[in-house]
Amino acid sequence: MRAAVVAGTYEVVTIEGLAETAGVAKQTIYRWWPSKAAILGEALLEGDLPGADPVVAMSDDIRVDLHAWFSAMSAGMERPEGVALARALIAVTATDHELGLALNERLAAPIRSWVAERIARGQSAGEIRADVDADAIADQLIAMASYAALIGQPLSAKRVDETVTRLLRGIAA
Repeated sequence: MRAAVVAGTYEVVTIEGLAETAGVAKQTIYRWWPSKAAILGEALLEGDLPGADPVVAMSDDIRVDLHAWFSAMSAGMERPEGVALARALIAVTATDHELGLALNERLAAPIRSWVAERIARGQSAGEIRADVDADAIADQLIAMASYAALIGQPLSAKRVDETVTRLLRGIAA
């Protein structure tokens, strides 16, 4: 399913096409999954999601680190397969609440962990206010990444700079 989405778009993937590729009847697929969103969701939960969790090393400069994270995330939106998978994730999340929550947990957990560690480092260094909620900051990063995926456009360098500047202005000590 992931390969089918990457090759085209979520909208053009059909149960008929998936059944044909798998060499089974359409009814066989419906016996196991109620929709193509459920098939993709399961494939995404169980499989590797290249580019879904940009690995960004931490430095002593939170501005540099946030800029690097946004840039890495945005790089995934420069590839057609990155956009196709991200849009499919959004479609799955919108059509199946439970599956959407499971996918969100899988995809958001590494981001939340990275943000929590980076905010804690900034707080220890006196750069970030003690009352900053790392989960709220992670939600903002995830929202920006989701929006970039939804519109299928990477964030420009100017947008990354502006976002990091505004975010830091709001959380700086």
